[in-house]
Amino acid sequence: QVQLVESGGKLVQAGASLRLSCTASERTFSSYAIAWFRQAPEKEREFVAAVSWDGDNTFYQDSVKGRFTVSRNNDKNTVWLEMSSLTPEDTALYFCAARNGGWRFRPNQYDYWGLGTQVTVSS
Repeated sequence: QVQLVESGGKLVQAGASLRLSCTASERTFSSYAIAWFRQAPEKEREFVAAVSWDGDNTFYQDSVKGRFTVSRNNDKNTVWLEMSSLTPEDTALYFCAARNGGWRFRPNQYDYWGLGTQVTVSS
């Protein structure tokens, strides 16, 4: 079964930049659409960004569009989420998710999940 592992989360100050990575255990990763979700305390898990299987198409939630960039390198079985101009509202546990098909924006439409990496933005 495909294993996903996120890394890169840390405590940063408002306005900082940060890059998260998601690495898969198997080559079949290259056939999956990949998405990033996040969940803050007392809030529902929400869609952040997604990238198609070949990396040619990306999708973003309005609140992060222009600040976040998602990309992938299938030769390395890795997806990145580059974040800039971070604010305290970006504080959350960030998850990488995968599905064998086209991208979706609801968490229950994804088949594989990592355990998450914590991003905390101080004011």
